[in-house]
Amino acid sequence: MTDINFKSPVSGEGVPSARPGDASSAASARWDIIELLFFAYRDFVGDADHVLEAFGFGRAHHRVVHFVCRYPGLKVADLLDVLRITKQSLGRVLKQLLDEGYIVQKAGDSDRRQRLLFATAKGEALVVKLAGLQTDRIERALCGLGADEAKAVSKFLRAMIDRDDPDKVLQTILQSDSAIAKDVT
Repeated sequence: MTDINFKSPVSGEGVPSARPGDASSAASARWDIIELLFFAYRDFVGDADHVLEAFGFGRAHHRVVHFVCRYPGLKVADLLDVLRITKQSLGRVLKQLLDEGYIVQKAGDSDRRQRLLFATAKGEALVVKLAGLQTDRIERALCGLGADEAKAVSKFLRAMIDRDDPDKVLQTILQSDSAIAKDVT
């Protein structure tokens, strides 16, 4: 395996300078933010990963139970859109969560073919535990930032999301963010 040299040359703004043979677009890439996002994501999900391992679950299980808990009655079809995974992948994860009592599935009222998902008390407890770990990390990161700086972090993260995304859950999140922003101003 090749050694990684973390002492790469850095230009004035915290962006590594171009290396011989790099394309000009690579020279202007935001390596600083790219790498910070990689490490932030690794540690953010890592806290939950350790808890999930004890249950024999992975990140897909976490995402499924999270969105089902947050949006009771979520349709399986909408969950597929949100997670952007195959039916087969969701089926495997969902089966395990259903079999182990973290989620229940009910038929739709108007269309019995619809499969609506709901978290059980056991599923909600798991989501609360994982969210607590992640909230602790978020709070530590925001500690010492002013209210405007914390808003800037939230604004940055929202701006990273594709606004053209047709996800109904994402639209709900973005709409609630807009409502919160109006209440704050």
